[in-house]
Order: sequence, then structure tokens, then C-alpha cells
Amino acid sequence: MLYKFKSKVTGDVIMLQPNGQRVLEIIGKHSASEPSIKGILLPEHMPGALEALKQAVALEEAQQKEALAQAQAENLPPPRFEAISLRQRTQPVIDMIGQCLKAKEAITWGV
Repeated sequence: MLYKFKSKVTGDVIMLQPNGQRVLEIIGKHSASEPSIKGILLPEHMPGALEALKQAVALEEAQQKEALAQAQAENLPPPRFEAISLRQRTQPVIDMIGQCLKAKEAITWGV
């Protein structure tokens, strides 16, 4: 299953289900109790969504840096991380939100 994020001012952003759900969880639009198959992100909610995505990226990078430092301090092999970082996965959505915020246009998504 795919998530397709759409707006009137940008191209579509398409993500596999786990990645799309993670983005929606970060911005508070998806949870296990309230799955979000389709929805809308209004311009007034975009600043909070941008901040949440940026904080999640910073947290993941800090955790990875700490894990690398700990492994190095204990003379262990470096830990393996996902090949595609959260920063890389969320950048298209962050760009989309930024452009839509400037244009005051909503973002919709669906499966």
C-alpha cells in the first residue's frame, strides 16, 4: 500500500505505507487507535508539523551519534542503521509543507 501526499502547489509525494504512517505519526495525524488512511493538513497546522518533523530528525541523528560513540568507546563494531535516514525520507514532505505554507494551500493524503 502507498501513501500519496498531494497539494495544488507541488508535485505529489508518494511513500510506502510504513514510511507514510511514520511521517503521519510524527505530525500527529496517525496512531494505532486512529489510523489515517486519508486526511488533510491545513496551513494553520503546518508550522507544528514542520517543527515535529525537524525534531524527530534531530532526535534520530542524536541517537545514532550516541550509539556510534558508545560502540566506539566499548570497542564494538559500529551499529547498523537503516540505509535511508529519517532526514532523507522526510525531506520531500518538509519541502512540500514549506511551499504549501507559503502559498496557504492544504495538503491531502490518501492510500
